[in-house]
Amino acid sequence: MTRFKQFLVLSLTALLFANPLSAQVLEGGTPRDGFYDKVWIEEKRPIPLAYVREADVLWEKRVWQVIDLREKINLPLYFPNITIDDRQSLMQVLISSINEGSIQAFQDDEFTLTFTPEEIRNQYAREETRTLTRPEPPYAEYDTTFVIPLNPEDVTKYRIKESWFFDSKRSVLDVRIIGLCPVRERVDPETGESLGDQPLFWVYFPEARNVLVNAEVFNRRNDAQRMSFDDLFLRRMFNSYIYKESNVYDRLIQEYIENGLDQLLEAEKIKTDIRNYELDLWEY
Repeated sequence: MTRFKQFLVLSLTALLFANPLSAQVLEGGTPRDGFYDKVWIEEKRPIPLAYVREADVLWEKRVWQVIDLREKINLPLYFPNITIDDRQSLMQVLISSINEGSIQAFQDDEFTLTFTPEEIRNQYAREETRTLTRPEPPYAEYDTTFVIPLNPEDVTKYRIKESWFFDSKRSVLDVRIIGLCPVRERVDPETGESLGDQPLFWVYFPEARNVLVNAEVFNRRNDAQRMSFDDLFLRRMFNSYIYKESNVYDRLIQEYIENGLDQLLEAEKIKTDIRNYELDLWEY
């Protein structure tokens, strides 16, 4: 009985001291959306990839793929449209980094012709004519032109340029993403009809990793284990389809196959051939 009284007294004493301390923590600082400081993403550095020698590359295949942001698995690349809890969409991260000079934009996927932030803003801003009414009599109507800047929400696809290769030293089939390109759909302002896809610019992915590694992306399974865009691409947590492979004519798949379904089947065939290359090297 004596021990129980001692335990009860100690518990009450601890509660009396704990409540003022908790109140100081809550009342003393600036309100924050959470109960701990998130520093893991901010302090991350890109994971060094395995060094590859030219002599160790037994086989290589260069492919270009499309990531369609309308697919459910790819939605973390598109949302949020506005900054939420320090999270931004991939396009917002790229645009802000290009404006800051952290990432260099290029006009082509060979990274030879550069794009300045001013050139991107001027080239991809669109003009829209609207009819307005004057606020004073005789309330006449007049046409005026508005300049609408590039909107990250307009980007519905990404193109990636990557190389699949077999490393004979490590005996693995591996991949390296070379470039990343946001794509928006061109729309006729008069008819509203689609005019096809419009690639905006290319970024050199190894350079962009230094920025993407500190940009948080939503994790559907665990809010405490948020990952970065760099993690998402390295783990291949996206769905894509091939629209071009290295070939003697430098042609796109759609240039020699007209039917859309047959184009997808051809893309899957190329993927299967890449995976089967590693399997064909082994005997069981």
